[in-house]
Amino acid sequence: MPEEEMNINERRKYLKIMQKRYQQTGRQEQAALLTEMEATTGLHRKSLIRLMKTDLKRKPRSKQRGRTYGVEVDDALRVIAESSDYICAERLTPNLGWMATHLARHREMSVSEELLAQLEDVSPSTVKRILARLRQDEPRLPRKKPMATNGVACGIPMKRIAWDEREPGHFETDLVHHCGWMADGQYVHTLQMIDVATGWSERVAVLGRSYLVMSDGFRRIQARLPFPIVEIHPDNGMEFLNELLVRFWKEQVKIAELSRSRPYQKNDNRFVEQKNSSLVRTYFGDMRLETVSQAIAVNQFYDKMWLYYNFFQPVLRLSEKEIVSKNGQGSRIKRRYDPAQTPFDRLCATSALSEPQKQALHTLRSQTNPRRLRQEIYELRDRILTLPSAVAGKTEDVRETLLRCSPGD
Repeated sequence: MPEEEMNINERRKYLKIMQKRYQQTGRQEQAALLTEMEATTGLHRKSLIRLMKTDLKRKPRSKQRGRTYGVEVDDALRVIAESSDYICAERLTPNLGWMATHLARHREMSVSEELLAQLEDVSPSTVKRILARLRQDEPRLPRKKPMATNGVACGIPMKRIAWDEREPGHFETDLVHHCGWMADGQYVHTLQMIDVATGWSERVAVLGRSYLVMSDGFRRIQARLPFPIVEIHPDNGMEFLNELLVRFWKEQVKIAELSRSRPYQKNDNRFVEQKNSSLVRTYFGDMRLETVSQAIAVNQFYDKMWLYYNFFQPVLRLSEKEIVSKNGQGSRIKRRYDPAQTPFDRLCATSALSEPQKQALHTLRSQTNPRRLRQEIYELRDRILTLPSAVAGKTEDVRETLLRCSPGD
């Protein structure tokens, strides 16, 4: 196995040790030391002689490097990052080329061969620096942790879905409460399902936690999913693990496996818990949603999010875990991730979709302007935040709203 080369810091430490010996010896010994240092560091002999006569402390750069990427790349990254809802550079960078071409087709930006080549060549660290500079004055909403759920169910096996699951259809499931500061009464919940293999996400708003609204939420998700549900993996909440809903899953959804996470172990549902924060709490925070009009508007909002996040938001997927041990420092797990891809692209790489389904979904993505779609999402979110709440006394009660929104009208 070939030996690894020294990095610059290791080389400087070595030369600093050798410099003391070099300055304390005669001419012949210095020649021998130079030969040894030349073989060890790979530096030229004349460079070593010069370094032995100078201070080996590293000095800061006196003149900064010029910019590699011009304002065209800045402008392109500004539009692409906005269209992708400012995801991290690691997820954004592998998809810059095709997203720029896609946005140009919808006349959101102009591209050239030179610009596309630069976008393909730019590194994630450079993208991170550019975006930090472009967005340094923009405020962002605080992200808050999802609320905890409770309850214990028996008779269903406890497990975690494997992080390297390759088959689409294994869904982590959770319920996000939109109760605000008051947990009593009836209010809106977000039923969210995340596919472990592809990152495909589904959300639906339900008013209450009864069997009827929960089963309707799962029917809505099942009707929209382009691939079958193989496994449902919720936490221990009784809104999931009750006799009626378990029977519904097995007889009507026809899942092959039902499992649950261990009590008080949120990491057993780590994928959906993370999305509870980034895809639900980021938009609605801890505000209370409790009216029928709010539930209808949130479902319209989630319909747009379904298209945006599954077709235009690249996600990272863990590809390898390695246990690294260091002397005196214990061991740690080193994680490696594959290049970021959208859930739709990951789904197309499997055999879960038929060719007509792939073609129909490709056509849907091709016809969608992600920048305009993102604007519609935030406009609808802002409208939801201004809808009156029954608890604040600014609107009629839920019963009158139900009558006003009934199908008979």
